[in-house]
This record gives sequence, structure tokens and C-alpha cells, in this order.
Amino acid sequence: MLTKKRYTVKDIALWSRWETLVYLLYATIIVICYEVLGFTFLTVPWTPVALIGTAVAFMVGFQNNSAYGRIWEARKIWGAIVNTSRTWGMKVQDMVTAEHIIGETTDVEIKAQKRILVYRHIAWLTALRYAMRMRKSWEAQHKARTNREWSKLIHIPEKVSDLEDNLIAYLSKDETQYVLSKNNKQTAILYLQSKHIRSLKEQGLIWEFAFLELENVLEELFTHQGKSERIKNFPYPRQYASLAFYLTRVFAILLPFGIIPEFADIGKTMVDDFFYIGQNFIWLGIPFCGIVSWAFHIMERMARVGENPFEGTVNDVPISTISRGIEIDLRQMLDENDDEIPKQFPESHHAQM
Repeated sequence: MLTKKRYTVKDIALWSRWETLVYLLYATIIVICYEVLGFTFLTVPWTPVALIGTAVAFMVGFQNNSAYGRIWEARKIWGAIVNTSRTWGMKVQDMVTAEHIIGETTDVEIKAQKRILVYRHIAWLTALRYAMRMRKSWEAQHKARTNREWSKLIHIPEKVSDLEDNLIAYLSKDETQYVLSKNNKQTAILYLQSKHIRSLKEQGLIWEFAFLELENVLEELFTHQGKSERIKNFPYPRQYASLAFYLTRVFAILLPFGIIPEFADIGKTMVDDFFYIGQNFIWLGIPFCGIVSWAFHIMERMARVGENPFEGTVNDVPISTISRGIEIDLRQMLDENDDEIPKQFPESHHAQM
């Protein structure tokens, strides 16, 4: 997944440039009406504007904390998946042996069984990341103009290839058809894993204790999967998101009516000593309104973008990169040739703070 790891103020300004221009244009219109056309009745007492701004700050702060909490929880879940995947690879390597075999077998056959178990786990990772990338009805941030522009900077493998094409590389034809016939494909793969290790136990390739240990690892994977699905399938409560969105807009609308008269009064006190500056001081209210409105808007928008950490934006948890990293580790532990192991998805670190 191609991501920009760090962002400059310029990047953020470009990301929100259209809204910033709207705020500046709106403040300019209010100043023209007030100063040029003489509509001096366009005023709102500063106290209620400040009170609304305080309420907006609390709501946006709460939304940002909640959104960051969802992102951080998602990252911890996928970090746990990394650790459990390595544990699975280690236990498969050491617990699938011919020590208790019933009948005869060869090292080649044992190695083939290990490869099947490891590859099926990679298939589980693949199915899980594809499930996390499926678009939900409430995931709408990709529709914003600047978000569409930024989406060109990232490569999301799940958007350019089908799940079936990827599963074929890790599962047999029959298993691929079985998995694709189920709604929850990642769960179906774990069921196949459990059925397989039970079969190996019955053949003596896995002894009783090893079977229980591998089942415990599958249980952990089910737990991680359920936690990830919980974040994906339960959106940030819309009453909080909608209230913060509308309050931010109300505050941005009222802000010039409170600030412009204040700048006009300040200019009048400066006329005697600094005539030119005092006469035109009211125009400084335009950039001031733009900066304040932009600050509240960008905080609210950052929270909206962070609500869904698997949607596929530049700030998401890089589950594609994580999954590919696990695959590389596991296949290297199988002693596969480097030219047979896929490369990591490209990353970009060109943005610096």
C-alpha cells in the first residue's frame, strides 16, 4: 500500500484548499456588505459566537479522540495478527512431525503438509484484508474531491485484483470454491485449518498436545478477526459525527458576523494615530476568519477521515502491507527461494515534517 507517512502543512492546506477558499470568499462578502454597502446591522454579539465555538471545540475534540482510538485499536489488532501469525508458522514447523506417525511417510510429504497449513493461513490473511476493504454504506470519504486526488497517491491491492485470483495461489481448487461459496470467507478458511489439523492428528503427524496448541492459535486468530470485523461493521455513532459537522458549519457561518464588527471597532481606535491602517483594518478580518474557520474545519474533517480505519484512505491502517510482510516472513521460514516470494507493496516516505 503506497502511503505518505508524514505530512507537511502544505499538504494539509492543499487537502483542504477548496473549503478554505469558500471561507475566505464568505468572509470577503460579509466585509463588503458591512464596509462598502454600509450594512452595519450585520453583527452578532461576540459572546454567543464564542460559546458556540467552545461547544464545537469540545465536540470536535471528542470526535478526534474517538476516531484516533478506532485507528489505534485497529493497528493493535493487526499487530497482534502479526505476532499470532508468526506463532502459527513456528508451531506448524515444529509440531508437524513423523514422531507419532501411523504408517509410513517421507520428509517431502511432511514438508508438503506444513506448506499447506502455512499457505492456507496466508489465504486467511488475504480473505480478511479483502473483507476489511469492502465498502460500507457509511464509508463516504472517498467521494470528496480532494480525497479522490489523494487516492491517486496510494496503491490498494484489493481494488485492482479479485479475491478469487489471490486465493488460487494459496488454496486448492476445491478449497477455493468452498471458501468463495461462503459469506464469511475468512471464517471458512479457519474451519478448513481446524479440519486439516484434526486429520493430521488422526494420521499421527500431530500428537494430542500439539493439536490442542494449534487449535488455541486458531482460537486467537478468530479473536483477532472478530475484533477487526467489529471496527469494520460498527460505524462511529452518527449522532456525534453529524452534530460536530453541523455545529462546525454553524460556527463558520456566524464567525464573520462576530469578528468583522470587532475589527471595525479596532480600526476606528487606530484612525487618529495610524489613519491608513485604521481605515482598512477591517479587511484583516478576512484572513483571520479564514484561519479560524479552517482550524475548526480541518480538525472536524480529520476526525471524519479517521472514523473508518479500513476504508482505503491515506491515513488508514496499512493492512495490505502488514499482510504481505507476514507472507514474506512465513514463506522465508519455509526456505522458499527469494524469487518465488512476492515483494512488499511499494511505500512512499517523501513527505517530511
